[in-house]
Amino acid sequence: MLKKTRTLLPVLAGALCFMVTPAQADTSGKTKYPVVLVHGLAGFDSVLADYFYGVKGALADVGATDVYTPQVSGYDTSEVRGEQLLSYLEQLSAVTGAEKFNLIGHSQGGIDSRYVASVRPELIASVTSVGSPHRGSGTADVIKDSPLEGPAMAIGNAVASLLAVATGNNDNAVNAMGSLEALNSKDAAIFNAKYPEGLRQGECKATPSYNAGSWYWPNWVYDYSVNDGEHNVNGVSYYSWGGTYNPVFNSNVLDLADGLLAVTYLTIDEENDGVVGRCSTHLGKVIRDDYTMNHADEINGMFGLRGLGSTSPLPLYSAHAKRLTSAGL
Repeated sequence: MLKKTRTLLPVLAGALCFMVTPAQADTSGKTKYPVVLVHGLAGFDSVLADYFYGVKGALADVGATDVYTPQVSGYDTSEVRGEQLLSYLEQLSAVTGAEKFNLIGHSQGGIDSRYVASVRPELIASVTSVGSPHRGSGTADVIKDSPLEGPAMAIGNAVASLLAVATGNNDNAVNAMGSLEALNSKDAAIFNAKYPEGLRQGECKATPSYNAGSWYWPNWVYDYSVNDGEHNVNGVSYYSWGGTYNPVFNSNVLDLADGLLAVTYLTIDEENDGVVGRCSTHLGKVIRDDYTMNHADEINGMFGLRGLGSTSPLPLYSAHAKRLTSAGL
């Protein structure tokens, strides 16, 4: 009996060591430079919940723990918001010692990020846009110079004022017209001529094909003869992804955003996320432009509520942190 016990001791000791050895932390997404999440129109860093709901946690799970969420004006042009973002980054660099940053911007936040990368490329390692209307939004086109413009501006300014109070960010001016000017296709073209880095050149054409789809919901045929945008310009790497969805089949009745987006969806003449057309999201290396998600889903908005069959956004952010890490960023 004693002999058997002695034989078992090494086995038991090995098993005990295995049980008490802590699991090795995942550092596959531990980027070289800090990640800065830039909110979009009517956005915030955190009010009741984070604008990028759950994204910080998803990034931390793969080792990206240096993550920051600036607060810029909820409504203004991308040049004004971009200057606010630039000021934040300069202060953050002075405090943390970080030489560069990886910017991930949702919606207008992606355009703001482009501005900063264009005027101060030495401060930026990468720009990633998520559902950003680089060529403008059909929704903004419908509102601009129409009877809807006045009411939309009044609502926007009221929301912006509330956001300023809620976030304690009262220093920034309230300018809903500035955002409308930033997001319509005519003014987007002017902005793009001034800050072209990372953009695709030429046209991305999309036409509906009812023969391939059905009488009530067409398939879309895309002409991808357009040239790819430069992935790396002035030392800055550019990436993008976006979503498309069907408001009939991919909505969630509990998600308040779906009701509004189902209406704005109809203002855009191509596949879209409820606010931004598929072609308009293209910047630099297009990771994918048709994840099944609406504009709010792209940031895991509405506390993570999603429609049936939609893509979970959090793994996309984790995967991108790994992508940036692999690229030495």
